[in-house]
Parts: sequence; C-alpha cells; structure tokens
Amino acid sequence: MRSAKITRKTAETDIVVDIALDGTGAFENKTGVGFFDHMLDQLARHSLIDMTIRATGDLHIDDHHTVEDTGIALGQALAQALGDKRGIRRYGACLLPMDDALVRAALDLSARPYLVWNVDMPTAKIGTFDTELVREFFQAFSTHGGITLHVDALHGLNSHHIAEAAFKAVARALREAVETDPRKEDAIPSTKGAL
Repeated sequence: MRSAKITRKTAETDIVVDIALDGTGAFENKTGVGFFDHMLDQLARHSLIDMTIRATGDLHIDDHHTVEDTGIALGQALAQALGDKRGIRRYGACLLPMDDALVRAALDLSARPYLVWNVDMPTAKIGTFDTELVREFFQAFSTHGGITLHVDALHGLNSHHIAEAAFKAVARALREAVETDPRKEDAIPSTKGAL
C-alpha cells in the first residue's frame, strides 16, 4: 500500500499527517480549525485517500500557520507516498458543481510545483475562518507535493460553497492522478523516464 507519515514540528505548529493513497477516503482530521477540518474531510473522502491529520498550532494568533503548515506536511506526505510515481496516471481534472458554485481543478503530479488560482471569495470570512487561507493551503500543498495545480471558480455566490467545491474538485482530480494506470503499471508517465 502506498502510504506515508510525516511529522512536522516548528515553534508555531506541531503536525502529524498519515495518508494511504489506495484507501477508501476514510478520514480523521483534527486541526483545531473547524471549517478547515471540514474541508480536509472532503479532500480525503472525494480523493479516496485515507487521511489522518493531527495539528496543534498558535491559534491564539490566528489560523494561518496551522492551515499553511498542514498544507506543507500533506504535500510532503503525498510526495513520499507516490515514490518514483511509477504506474500512476499523473494527470487529473474535475469540473465540480456545488449549488451556486462551479469550480474546475486540473493537476499534474509533475514534481514541478506551480499554482494558478482564479478563485474569488465574496466574503472575507466563513464563520471565523479567513477565506484567503484556502489559497494559502493549496499553495503550500502544491509546492511541497510537487504539483502543478490550476483552480478556477467559474461561478459562485456563497464563499462556503466555493471553498468546498474547490476542495472537492482538487480531491477528484487527485484521485484520478494517483490511480494506477492498468495499461502502464510499471512505467513512469514521462518521456524523460523520471518525474
């Protein structure tokens, strides 16, 4: 089973991420940030990646370090679990509707991190959660996971719906990209022979 466990401890956060790529989408995420936990649960459930995340951070300041550092650790775990990426499909994409929101995500597990983020949130907060942290999470995740990631909100009126659609769309694209390609199970999906 392709899996990884990452422990990341700094003066600001203490995070443990445990994932299994060939899972069923089981999740048990506790970061101390309620809305973020809800989004991580969506990421696990819709990618079919089993995910357990434990994070404690300097929430007395704000949620920023906890959210960003979780993205770093999760990206590192994904990269470790993928290994040399032999046999994966590599690319994934999803066009995901959620009520008023429509979000497109496309990604390449290329080891060349790059984030294109065309997502505008109508509000600065979802409850107590800063909506700008959604981008911060995906920036950290794509950078440390070696992912080229494009996320575009094509429509949306409600910030909660837009954020959740973004997490679900990335999850579905990720599910497709990490799956084993039955036609090329022993090959690295690149003409260079390495990713």
